[in-house]
Amino acid sequence: MRTELQTADGVVLEARVDAAEDPLRVTVVCHADPKQAGTMNNPLIVAMAKRLPERGHTVVRFNFRGTGASGGAHDFGVAERLDVDAAMAHARTMELPVGIAGWSFGAVVALNWLAENGERMPYVGIAPSPEHLPDELPSGPKRIILGTREQVIDAAGLQRYAVEKGIDLVLTPGDHFFHGRGERIADLVGQGLEA
Repeated sequence: MRTELQTADGVVLEARVDAAEDPLRVTVVCHADPKQAGTMNNPLIVAMAKRLPERGHTVVRFNFRGTGASGGAHDFGVAERLDVDAAMAHARTMELPVGIAGWSFGAVVALNWLAENGERMPYVGIAPSPEHLPDELPSGPKRIILGTREQVIDAAGLQRYAVEKGIDLVLTPGDHFFHGRGERIADLVGQGLEA
């Protein structure tokens, strides 16, 4: 179902809700870098939006500001936290347990949003760049998924970060884009959020 989200600074975001038949939880999903063609309709995000509802997750996905039909301008992950606020506010109207997941840029924004807000909800990040991740993290279940053929981000740095922060690190076959592996990645995301 298509919908719109309004941010605290007045930006209208294009969004979509992929409803589970018997919802047990709500998951906000954040897409990859729009400067690298990331949108809520990338194959990996779409695969998550199809598979997670089968696991009982209603998925709220949206285009970050300046992407697709969303208003505003790209802000390199800073004002995008207000976009996550708006998606979270919508997710919380469903009165179910809420978690957050993201891929690449979206995984970085999501984890920074958690840290900034002291949120303890479950988090799963797919291949976030370690250079932009927060030093202080709230408690709560966290998982990072990394492809064994990662070619875009600093894979060794991300592994170090996960170990230092006590984050569940899952190494799985694939590169940064996980072509043809969307369902498997979605299951790894679902398992992390259901922990």
